Amino acid sequence: MDLDWPGCRNVRDVGGLPTADGRVVKAGVLIRSDSLQYLTANGVEAVRRSGVRRILDLRGDGEVAAFPTPFTGTPLAVRQSLQDPADPEHGQPTIVEACIWMLDQRPELFAAAVRAIADEPDGAVVVHCHGGKDRTGMVVALALSVAGVPEDEIVADYYLTQSRLAGWLEEQLADEPDASKHPEMIEFRDTRAESIVAILRHLDTRYGGPEAYLRHGGLTENDLSKLKARLVG
Repeated sequence: MDLDWPGCRNVRDVGGLPTADGRVVKAGVLIRSDSLQYLTANGVEAVRRSGVRRILDLRGDGEVAAFPTPFTGTPLAVRQSLQDPADPEHGQPTIVEACIWMLDQRPELFAAAVRAIADEPDGAVVVHCHGGKDRTGMVVALALSVAGVPEDEIVADYYLTQSRLAGWLEEQLADEPDASKHPEMIEFRDTRAESIVAILRHLDTRYGGPEAYLRHGGLTENDLSKLKARLVG
């Protein structure tokens, strides 16, 4: 369900997604968004009215320092970068390879992000990065997988970002006069359904699936049970 948070282009509650056992993800529990740095004053008030109890910021230190959100440094905000400051640049030619590199490089950080969703006892957790597509998309996909949401529903949710950010991509391309840079810009700003499918296949092949990957990163059975209970009751 799309939410109206003025200033954000890509914010939605994943509540209502079905699970394989016939239940649904609860509304008002997990919200995914682009960076809250873009919120207007009305947008900030909309967040406060949404029952948000935790804002999980997946951006790195440099991004947060350069572009703080209205909630940075407040009790609501929880920082959980998915890369260590000592990590090199990914250097990958495609968005899928870049995402897989991140997952393989720091499973413990992805597990910590998912644990931060499970550990909030009440209200909604907002997960955001910059565009709310790659880092946010992977963390939300991992959480939804644990909750038992079928892959086709996870893929459909991921793909919604494509239309939500299409206008932003057009603006960025229009602002870049060097057309030779456009293919790379499109590659790293696109949200094709096949991208998350390829990422999930990698998790299956290398780790045995999303849950096994999160266990590899340090999540316990108790963590996984708490997440399932939080998302689907």
